[in-house]
Amino acid sequence: MPLIPEEPQIHESAQGPRATPAAGRPAPTPRPVPGPRSAASPRPGRPGPGPARPTPAAPRPHTGGGQPTPRPENRSGASRNQPQIQLIPAPVDGAVDAAEEAIDLLLESGRAPGEILVLTTGEQHPWAAHELSFGEGSYWAQHDAGDDVFFADASAADRASARPVVVVAVNGGDDATAASALPAAMNRADALLIVCGDPQRINAVLGTAV
Repeated sequence: MPLIPEEPQIHESAQGPRATPAAGRPAPTPRPVPGPRSAASPRPGRPGPGPARPTPAAPRPHTGGGQPTPRPENRSGASRNQPQIQLIPAPVDGAVDAAEEAIDLLLESGRAPGEILVLTTGEQHPWAAHELSFGEGSYWAQHDAGDDVFFADASAADRASARPVVVVAVNGGDDATAASALPAAMNRADALLIVCGDPQRINAVLGTAV
């Protein structure tokens, strides 16, 4: 059935501030004051001003002390529980900002950065564009390390591993792009799928797919 953006809040485990949109227009998700972040795990999406950046550390080999992040194959709804779905109303040019605010709420509520995958249907997120300028090898090495929020184009969703939370910013692209991005994102979300965009367009594209 179509998504109804009645209450844009993080349902899964978020306990931060919540916002209820006023009648007739959506209200942005409140941005909490982000807590301090260590230099060892900078927040993606804020590339530094300089042209150079440290070479990302190579993924550590699995030694048996913990479980490695697997690269799952496509999973059908019959073999796994469907994730919770939340729609955050946002215009096309505000979808990325809405996704950023959702990420802040997730981090404030206790989600680890490595549990979050962000997909964009239009222009690449600035962090992804910045990292891709150094080559796809180092870019995907950061994905495989699985220790920070990872941003990717929706067309690359099939290459990304599943994560507990997937955030989709419908910030452009045609209807065919959105129609393929949402099911792919759902297939990558273990617990929560957050979609930021125009509710009418999203529901028109998806119909009863979700």
